[in-house]
Amino acid sequence: MANPGLARMEGAALSNAKGEPAAKAGRRFRHWGSLRWVAVAVILVGWFVYYPIVDNFIVSTTDEDIFTGETTNIGLANYERLLHDPVVWVALWNNTLYALISIVFQVGGAFVLAALIEGLGSERQRRFWRAIYFIPSAISITVTGLLFYFIYQPDIGLLNAGLRRIGLEQLIQPWLGGEHTAIYAIIAMSQWQGFGYSTLLFAIAIQKIPRDLYDAAVMDGAGPMRRLWSVTLPLTREMTGLMIIVTITGAFQVFNEVMVMTAGGPNNRSQVLGTWLYQQGFIQNNFGYGAAIAAVIFAVTMITGAAQLWYTRRRRVEL
Repeated sequence: MANPGLARMEGAALSNAKGEPAAKAGRRFRHWGSLRWVAVAVILVGWFVYYPIVDNFIVSTTDEDIFTGETTNIGLANYERLLHDPVVWVALWNNTLYALISIVFQVGGAFVLAALIEGLGSERQRRFWRAIYFIPSAISITVTGLLFYFIYQPDIGLLNAGLRRIGLEQLIQPWLGGEHTAIYAIIAMSQWQGFGYSTLLFAIAIQKIPRDLYDAAVMDGAGPMRRLWSVTLPLTREMTGLMIIVTITGAFQVFNEVMVMTAGGPNNRSQVLGTWLYQQGFIQNNFGYGAAIAAVIFAVTMITGAAQLWYTRRRRVEL
């Protein structure tokens, strides 16, 4: 007489033997399905990001007419021309100045302001001040540029009117029309527009710090400045590094602000690399030379970003 228990065990073993290949096949199918989606993403990124970068370097070694399509290979002549172009050096200095001032205000200043806001006792107050400072960042940069264009007007602008009202007539001047003030006026507008966004990001980073660390610091007798320096700053280092990268990259890619307010004038004193690229490549039809300028922008931002990521990774603090 057949043993019922033995029969059930044999049936279960047979089911497992049939089920294991099916399970392996299912895992293999999901694995290859995932790889297909990864491949699609890689192809899209390669086509729309990396291929244009490589093609830009190729174009920068040519003298190309964008209207007729005629192309002449000239090697590194465009890069040699860059070295002897005085406007390029003015633009590079303006971008560097833009980056330095932005780091001071949009990284250092935004960090301090975020710490002050998050130190308020009421959640309602914290939300109110976050919203107040973020509002300028929600305005289009083109609209902001036009707004400040009228603020800087020498005759009817609010800035000169305010200086005249408080008795500082000696400071009145055409802010966007002066060779030595135009770039600073543009940078000031940009800081006003982007300050709130940086503050909000730092506020988010500060909110992630465990409150127990602040309580322990208070018990040890640390005052507000000591807590800011010894607790908040180290534990927001990754956000600080990210903001420095974003700020420098944005400073070397700035375009709209300058085009809206001065278009690089007066006398090219407020040119940045982005506006000079546009004028050379699309206005003067020196497309290869414009591509060389774009290559310089890419190299500067990549080197800066890689250096900052390396430094931030070495100084990472774990919670």
